[in-house]
Amino acid sequence: MIIQLEPQINQEQLARLEKELTRIKYSLNPVKTQYANYLVGVGKTKFDIRSIGTLPGIKDIHRVSDAYKLVSKKWRIDNTVIDLGDGIRIGEGSPAMMVGPCSIESEEQVALTIAHMKKNGIRIMRGGVYKPRSSPYSFRGLGIEGLKMWHEQTREAGIKIITEVMMVDQIEEMYDYVDVFQVGARNSQNFNLLDALGEVDRPVLLKRGISGTIDELLASAEYIFSNGNERIMLCERGIRSYETAYRNTFDINALVMLKEKTHLPVIADPSHGIGVRRFVDKIALASAVAGADGIIMEVHHEPEKAFSDGQQTLSFGQAEKLYQQLKRMEWLQE
Repeated sequence: MIIQLEPQINQEQLARLEKELTRIKYSLNPVKTQYANYLVGVGKTKFDIRSIGTLPGIKDIHRVSDAYKLVSKKWRIDNTVIDLGDGIRIGEGSPAMMVGPCSIESEEQVALTIAHMKKNGIRIMRGGVYKPRSSPYSFRGLGIEGLKMWHEQTREAGIKIITEVMMVDQIEEMYDYVDVFQVGARNSQNFNLLDALGEVDRPVLLKRGISGTIDELLASAEYIFSNGNERIMLCERGIRSYETAYRNTFDINALVMLKEKTHLPVIADPSHGIGVRRFVDKIALASAVAGADGIIMEVHHEPEKAFSDGQQTLSFGQAEKLYQQLKRMEWLQE
């Protein structure tokens, strides 16, 4: 059960509500977000919801049987739209492209990517400054100084930044330079990190775990929401299976299933989803048809020389052909 409280609810009304919920043996979990105050009630007693809903101080009340209650679509009529400011919105009729390199490598690389984005009207740049790599000897990013350099260039160009945070300790130092925090597949069930991001007023893009189920992804999103942050996007990036012909098994089913289960925007990552450059555009197009609210993918001015993930990264020319296809489909705006 989810109870949305009136902003002006007083202590007497709150105490009466808590007493009534305790009487029917429901445990109470208060949640305060950027936008509202809620009580999440958990219990099994059957009761007439009107006996609670008519109490003073309650704005709305909903039965939600899902384990992930706050991110469930069962209680929210309107889907969540993420507003990044400066006219940039993601969700419910405002699909977004997020493009950039796997890793931020240099000032020149950032400048070339920004020029490519401005030419094509794209305003959200992805990239990594802290990179979780399978090998400790691989390039692992430029760190906070690289993020500051990147931020300086994007701010001048009116472009927003989405980048991965790997540890709780990194959030504070990154905060002023990031528009969207990304949680990577390896950290999808790092609950300490999810709790901490719930306390931050920045949007979060949460990727599905390498072998994670849809319900596990939604449960992870619930951690963020229940700690106070409603501005969450979910990302399908492919899961690990027995197939070895490509990097991951991109679950196109997940896009439509997530749209059915949650009010949060759903983003597709075709680059990691298949991991083979010549097929990335096809998976991106399929994602748009399946109803994705956004596409996040890797582009580089010289993919063959990229410090990481060059094999799944589109060149600027390849990316521009995809943008034109998405515009003809009327998924991407001119």
